[in-house]
Amino acid sequence: MRPASWQWFGVACLLAMVALGVAWEMWLAPLKPGGTWWVLKVLPLLAALRGMLHGRRYTFQWMSLAVWLYFTEGIVRATSETGISAGLGWGQTLLSVGLFVACAVYAKQTAPSKQVRA
Repeated sequence: MRPASWQWFGVACLLAMVALGVAWEMWLAPLKPGGTWWVLKVLPLLAALRGMLHGRRYTFQWMSLAVWLYFTEGIVRATSETGISAGLGWGQTLLSVGLFVACAVYAKQTAPSKQVRA
């Protein structure tokens, strides 16, 4: 796949994670009824949105590291909670893996080529 395809796949995963995070903490299964401050966990994702939309390699690089925080939360909540929270945790886990793959492949494909000097 071309780098642009990975870029847009990453953006789609990022936006889906933002939507999932907001819906999860405000309406679907908040820690407290009526929503919680945990909704602020989507702010780092929103901070990456502009850079990813513009195809900035550096943004993809740091997001490939930051996404593991969301993976960790998703897998912990998927395996320790029940009901809708467990399903949402698995959803976040899958989206974070998709985002990691997109970020890693995009960063690799857009790396400057190394030329050997003779």
